[in-house]
Amino acid sequence: MRPQAQTQWKPDPSFARLTLRRRVVLLRRDILRHAPTIVAALREKTSPGAAPGTGNRGSAHHLKLDGGPELFARQARRGGLARFPLRETFFGISARPFKEVIVATKAFRRGVPVAEPMGAMVWWLAPGIYRGFFLSRAIPGMTLWDFVRTDDDPIVLKHVLMAARVAIVTMHDKGVFHADLNLHNLMVTPAGESFKVMILDLDKARIYDTSLHPSLRSANARRLLRSARKLDPAGRYFDASALSILDVS
Repeated sequence: MRPQAQTQWKPDPSFARLTLRRRVVLLRRDILRHAPTIVAALREKTSPGAAPGTGNRGSAHHLKLDGGPELFARQARRGGLARFPLRETFFGISARPFKEVIVATKAFRRGVPVAEPMGAMVWWLAPGIYRGFFLSRAIPGMTLWDFVRTDDDPIVLKHVLMAARVAIVTMHDKGVFHADLNLHNLMVTPAGESFKVMILDLDKARIYDTSLHPSLRSANARRLLRSARKLDPAGRYFDASALSILDVS
C-alpha cells in the first residue's frame, strides 16, 4: 500500500501570523518586526507600472530588509492555459502560499536542499479569493536551464548534473514529492569552489512520513525529463548521457 501524504497544515512554532487589514502574513518570528516593510515592498513591486519580476514567469522579487536577511519573494501564478484569464488570482479558503511554508519548512528541517523558508503573505481580495507570495531566504545562482546554456565545460556540466541528481534523490529519500519538477526550479548555487543544486517551488509538493514510493519517484523523474526535452528538443545541452544522470526513477 502506498503511504498517504501528510494533510496537517499547522504552521511550525517558529512562525507567527499577523493580520494587516486584508493582508495576512506568516513570518519567521525573528523577522516579524519587518512585516509592515515586507507588505509595503510587495505592494509596490506588484503595483501597475512596476518593473516586472524575474524568473520563469516574471513572478520573483528580491527584498532587502534593513537589519534583516535578504528575501526572495515569489508571487503565486498559474501555469498552463489557466494563467491567461486568472494568472495571479486563486480561489479557496486555504491559501497555497501558507501550505508551501509548512511543507518547505518540514523539508528544510529534514535536510532537503531547499531555500530556507521565511514566510508568506496572502492578500484576500474577497472571501475565498486571494493573491499570495512565498518568501524564502535569497540564495545566489541561476536555474539549471540557464546554467547549462552559460557554462560549456563538460566536466563542470557533469558535476552540476550529478549535484542535481543528488538533490533530487535526497528529496525523495526524505519523503517529499515535488509534483512540478523542471529545469526552472533547480537552482545551481556556488558552494566554495564547487556548485550545489537547490530545489525551489514546493507550492504543489506533498510530504510523506516515509521515503517516496517508487511510482512517485518515477513521476517526478518523468516530469523533469519531459521539461528537458521540451526546452531542448535538439538535445544540444541534454543529450542521452545527461538525461540518464537526471533520470532518478
